[in-house]
Amino acid sequence: MNEMTEDYDAESIQVLEGLEAVRKRPGMYLGDPHDGSALHHCIWEVVDNSVDEHLAGHTPSIEVNLHKDGSLSVRDYGRGIPVGIHEEFGISAAEVIMTKLHAGGKFDNSSYKVSGGLHGVGVSAVNAVSEWMEMTIHRDGVIYHQRYEAGVPVKPVEEIGKCNDTGTLIRFRPDLTIFTEITDFVFDQIDTRLKETSFLNAGLEIVITDERDEENNVSKHHYEGGLAEFVSQINSNREVMHQEVIQINGEKDTEKGPVTIELALQWSDAFSETIFCYTNIIRNKDGGTHMTGLRGALTKSVNNYAKKKKLLKGNSLSGDDVREGLSAIVSVKHPDPSFSSQTKDKLVSSEVTSIVETVVYEKLGEFFEENPSVGKLIVDKALLASKAREAARKARDLTRRKGVLEGGGLPGKLADCQSRDPSECEVYLVEGDSAGGSAKTGRDRRIQAILPLRGKILNVERQRRNLVKVFQNNEIQTMIRALGAGVGNPSEEGAPEEGEFDTTKLRYSKIIIMTDADIDGAHIRTLMLTFLWRFMRPAISEGHVYIAQPPLYQLTKGRISKYAYSDEERDEVIEQLRGENPNAKIGVQRYKGLGEMNPEQLWETTMNPETRTMLKVTIQDAEESDRMFEILMGEDVPDRRAFIEKHAKEVTNLDI
Repeated sequence: MNEMTEDYDAESIQVLEGLEAVRKRPGMYLGDPHDGSALHHCIWEVVDNSVDEHLAGHTPSIEVNLHKDGSLSVRDYGRGIPVGIHEEFGISAAEVIMTKLHAGGKFDNSSYKVSGGLHGVGVSAVNAVSEWMEMTIHRDGVIYHQRYEAGVPVKPVEEIGKCNDTGTLIRFRPDLTIFTEITDFVFDQIDTRLKETSFLNAGLEIVITDERDEENNVSKHHYEGGLAEFVSQINSNREVMHQEVIQINGEKDTEKGPVTIELALQWSDAFSETIFCYTNIIRNKDGGTHMTGLRGALTKSVNNYAKKKKLLKGNSLSGDDVREGLSAIVSVKHPDPSFSSQTKDKLVSSEVTSIVETVVYEKLGEFFEENPSVGKLIVDKALLASKAREAARKARDLTRRKGVLEGGGLPGKLADCQSRDPSECEVYLVEGDSAGGSAKTGRDRRIQAILPLRGKILNVERQRRNLVKVFQNNEIQTMIRALGAGVGNPSEEGAPEEGEFDTTKLRYSKIIIMTDADIDGAHIRTLMLTFLWRFMRPAISEGHVYIAQPPLYQLTKGRISKYAYSDEERDEVIEQLRGENPNAKIGVQRYKGLGEMNPEQLWETTMNPETRTMLKVTIQDAEESDRMFEILMGEDVPDRRAFIEKHAKEVTNLDI
């Protein structure tokens, strides 16, 4: 300890200046550099600058190109970044924007009334994490250009030609020493996000071209209907409760300037809510104060209307009941918003809550008075949701009590581990007794528990109208009791309910789904994930759920034995084993099920923490995941068929 203290002196203090700080700690500025979120956030930072030009009334369209060399470019037809010499730094203003953190034209509200980028970090942070970036500016009849490598200018801004248009082109290639696991831009992800951007900016055209594909995949977005059209599209495959999309607009002056609210909402027969939140056209995936205001106003106005019309017989409706089946977009324009981080995932401006709540409460009340039949439909749906929720709660409590009556709640099937420290314990959810037998024998008894489940568990997505049936299912009861953390996704408002799922009570820090490497195994795995998503979502969102990766092949040459986890790896291992003898005999065993492995093999390949490979189940976009479970596991067959037809070409590993 003393030694450390002695070494801690003035020389120990490091100052990371300028863009060096971003390269060292990209997560602070752009998000996770490993899972693809920071990689794609780079695009949003550049695109948002072009959108700000549209908001200021200067560009009708934006072009995004994914190039064959792994770079990406964004072109707008706005005013072009100013190129004049900056007084303080003595270099071009464009270079200042690209190389200095906290530099931009959006701090004084004179060039831009509202904008997404207010930290002045965005595009310079992208420059910092790029192998190279090129900026081309069309302004005052001249084309200006500058190239940067790892955020450092190669030479000053120079004139390279003449032009008769205006605008800015930014092209960059991410530095793959910073971005590791996911290094390629995902077209669908970009397309979805930019489609949202186009909806939020009625009249703005965004064209995305993927040059990496031989077919030159082009996607165009141009919507005049704005938010109402956006909501209609979300509900396009759902049975809507009312045809008209409810639109609410309002404005309120604050100390910082006028805050405007734009909202579109519509109820459908869906079970879940879909709410997208935006501030100055930027998606806030974790919601924030505008979400809080909207939820408060909805609960208040629907309850108020129900009492007024004497439609309520008992307690007030909860927020969850009111929002069941709701699709909504809330867009706030704020002159000086505050976010929880540079990635702007959550709005924290406290004044927005009351502004949204006041505007929505007033305008929604007016809508219900003018459209009483719609008001009644929404109240009736909420009452139905309330009854279903109450029935589910009773069934859940019964499950819990049953566990207690049967002796501490642990099911007989569970082969528990010896340790009582959840942080080191893990449970394997195993398909069938034969695999369960091998797993029980081969495991590390101290920290590994085995829970064999018989056959395919209930598809809970299809039983969302009958939750009692879900809680009566034996395999589901067994899982609930073995995990010991309750069941039911926590409500996003109010105090936690007794018995709802709580990750702090989990008996195991890792829940590992281990199924056969065939179609049935994949189906069982999906059914388990569907259950966890609908009833134990925090287990996924907080990173407790894993998928075991058993090998597909065992390859033997004499006494040498190796395992392969894919067809490609199988071919590589065969080449290695053959060495210089192309005719060498290689034994190939294809494992169809875990039961085919003996305990030693299962331990060695799939369960040994030192050598195993596991997939961690993560969630990047909760709304999109919700929608996927709805499509793929729900009752709507035409919707599922359309999805399969659309994505059939992307299938890479078909087990026939």
